Amino acid sequence: MINLITSEELDNVVLVGHSYAGMVITRVANTLMKQQRPVLQHLVYLDAIVPHPGESWSSQHTPEAVAARIKSAMADGGGVAIPPPDPKVFGLAGRDYEWVKRRMTPQPLGLYQETLHFDAVRVATLPRTFIDCTDPALAAIAAMRKRVREEAGWRVLELKAGHDAMISAPRQLTETLLTCVG
Repeated sequence: MINLITSEELDNVVLVGHSYAGMVITRVANTLMKQQRPVLQHLVYLDAIVPHPGESWSSQHTPEAVAARIKSAMADGGGVAIPPPDPKVFGLAGRDYEWVKRRMTPQPLGLYQETLHFDAVRVATLPRTFIDCTDPALAAIAAMRKRVREEAGWRVLELKAGHDAMISAPRQLTETLLTCVG
């Protein structure tokens, strides 16, 4: 992502990170903002992890949830990967459910526990929006929902869709994302 933005000399970029990719866009923003030429316009966290420096994907999960994921990785993921959840937790059914189920892959266990270090003040200078997918709300994102409502500098938009809004509510999501473009 960094190489694409840099090599194509893009500017006014709106980065959108869904779920775990909230970690990714935070790291990309931190790296790109060290450059002299500003290229980023907005960060959008789509029902995503909103890290603080030194946190991992697992940092805001309950001890029971962390233990369950690690146990699942050990038992069903060869000790290296977390098996994908049932797409029903994302509010998907029918053809959407079947389509996502065929495409889901395990997530590396290391990513679940690896901490992210970044300059929070630098990243917070960008406009940041959190899109809260509320129907059904994914329990694993609950701490992030609370965080963005309690910290200054966040715009929070609610979308009546499940966690995979790009699948279950593409038009509504597109309309919501367009409000993040200056």
